[in-house]
Amino acid sequence: MNQQAPSLSPPTLPVSLAANPKLSAWLKFSSNGQVAISPGKVEIGQGIVTALAQIAADELDIDLARVQMVRASTAGSPNEGVTSGSLSIQQSGRALRHACAEVRRIFLEQAAERLGVDVDALEIEDGTISGPGNIRTSYWELAEEVSLDRDATPGVTPKIATRRTLAGNSVPRIDIPDKVFARPRFIHDQVLAGMLHGRVLRPENAGAKLVELREDDARSVAGFVAIVRDGSFAGVVAETEHGAEAALNALRKGAKWSDGEPLPDESDLANFPKAQPCESSVISKKTAASPGTVARTIRQQYTRPYIAHASIAPSCAIAQWSGNRLQIWTHSQGVYLLRTDLAMVLKLPVENITVEHIEGAGCYGHNAADDVALDAALLAKAAGGRPVRVQWSRQGEMSDAPFGAAMAIEIEAELDAQDEIIGWRHDIWSNGHVARPGRAAQPALLAGFELENPFPRMVSTNPPQANGGGGDRNSIPLYDFPSWHIESHRLTTMPIRVSALRTLGGQGNVFAIESMLDEIAVERGEDPVAFRLRHLRDERAKDVIRAVAARVGWKPEKQPGIGYGIGFGRYKNTGAYCAAIAEIEGAQDIRVNKLTLAVDVGEAINPDGVINQVEGGAIQSTSWALKERVRFDRQRITSTAWTEYPILRFSEVPDVEVELIQRSDMDPVGAGEAAHGPVTAAIANAVFDALGVRVRDLPITRDRLIAAMELT
Repeated sequence: MNQQAPSLSPPTLPVSLAANPKLSAWLKFSSNGQVAISPGKVEIGQGIVTALAQIAADELDIDLARVQMVRASTAGSPNEGVTSGSLSIQQSGRALRHACAEVRRIFLEQAAERLGVDVDALEIEDGTISGPGNIRTSYWELAEEVSLDRDATPGVTPKIATRRTLAGNSVPRIDIPDKVFARPRFIHDQVLAGMLHGRVLRPENAGAKLVELREDDARSVAGFVAIVRDGSFAGVVAETEHGAEAALNALRKGAKWSDGEPLPDESDLANFPKAQPCESSVISKKTAASPGTVARTIRQQYTRPYIAHASIAPSCAIAQWSGNRLQIWTHSQGVYLLRTDLAMVLKLPVENITVEHIEGAGCYGHNAADDVALDAALLAKAAGGRPVRVQWSRQGEMSDAPFGAAMAIEIEAELDAQDEIIGWRHDIWSNGHVARPGRAAQPALLAGFELENPFPRMVSTNPPQANGGGGDRNSIPLYDFPSWHIESHRLTTMPIRVSALRTLGGQGNVFAIESMLDEIAVERGEDPVAFRLRHLRDERAKDVIRAVAARVGWKPEKQPGIGYGIGFGRYKNTGAYCAAIAEIEGAQDIRVNKLTLAVDVGEAINPDGVINQVEGGAIQSTSWALKERVRFDRQRITSTAWTEYPILRFSEVPDVEVELIQRSDMDPVGAGEAAHGPVTAAIANAVFDALGVRVRDLPITRDRLIAAMELT
């Protein structure tokens, strides 16, 4: 019998290129020998403008100095949604690689026709196309003859890794010089002609409504321009920042607010989510082929608090009206999504609004960058066509921006008579982790909830598991357990506003899983590294664990007060692999002396950039693990300054070493969020190793240590 050969799937375009197929949207050749590269992802400190420039220069065979990276704008950039989820290189990088490879081929074909030779006889060096007998032309000579106003086509083959000259090399970041030499690169530094300044009045108590506003004192401030009020939204516009602050302070004295809405009991965050109405869904279920006999069950609960973005600079935006058209300058991570919500609130066609990205102080999540853009747009209505710059205060940033959701996680492990894991149950109680703009039938912007005719405040949702999940992110074990049941309980009420924070639920779930594994390994008397390796089948997962263990000489000799712990995870279970070993010192407080990490991101386009991201993630997660939590009473957020919301100080930053496993033959994945869960777990496990105390509630403060000791 003749066997039919399996049919091959037709080639497809990378996802971002399929959504934005016009080649001219991605790159343009200028007359001065430059190439303008226009991705839809934005630079928020993660170094993607450099890595994307490397990809483009490699595929086009041009010098990196010829690449001009264009910041994202709804005026013409590809719509790549939001810069999040460590997807910039995966999505924008693949799209650019394909687009540039196709453009290179188009120009070679045009050059072959002009020069009268076969395409295969031509080579490109720094944009110059040459062939036999010293014939030559260039991208720039041919630019008028070649239209890139055409759709990309599937089936284009980019260069293989061995033919790339820039990818895999640690090229210096192209955004750093401006920042080092204090050139105006950030939104906060922008000065437009005739620019005014605005500030917005908001209540201290959560959900309070503005019931009375006396304006006389504010109007008497020097440089006063206007007061804008619409329901509970109120703000001032002045000629100077000082004048705007003075007018706001005067306005605050003349404001009367309702009582607001009650907040949860901060001291009972472990039980609060379980008492709320929720939507439960089974994330994953696995049944053992031959169920064993359960000899005993270990049940533990792990929690993390609400976490603030705590951006070093408060959020800022500039808005300018010209008739019924609006221009916004913003550090939002999703210019197109923000435009969608602005159009809803302002009742404008989206084509009347242009949103242009300018770098901010970074945040990696949904902070107040989108909220302040609407604030600026509303205040600028009273500016007579002049641009209005609005900057939030530190207090506003720490009380009114969305937070990362608190989580309560219960894990139940069923063990047989030999203390082997035969069953695993993982339950998560948490608000959803995403309420970003532009994704719902109603806007997700703060001022939209405050208007006379307000939009309802969106209750955060979770992305589907296929997109990495939200509260359930990284809840499915990577370990080869015979059976498991993973369930997520998403709260359908939201007394404290939450949305996307770096890793979404990944940090909490990896912390819980890796802590529980350590607890079981300790009870078995088995080395925690060997225990993990024994339960893993994925060789890349094993490789990062082996690499980090070898680097520290696992396990270092025991010293009084010093502990070592390991944590492992794969971001979203589909992205970068990371294993971390923490060395901590337990005295009056926990100090992390050293973090050693091994990571595998597939092909590392810019190895130094990857290492920087992993280092940054490791330091941020150390701060989360030891210090950070949003404080509140039953009326308001109380952690509105650095004194009440401490973050890791420079003097407390651990030594961080990163070993990068380069896999040039594999597609690249993002690195920015890979370290958070493993590092948090490694620190918690090291605390137990040093002190014999298991802290299951983050952050690991002195009070939490004392409470855990009392339970031991």
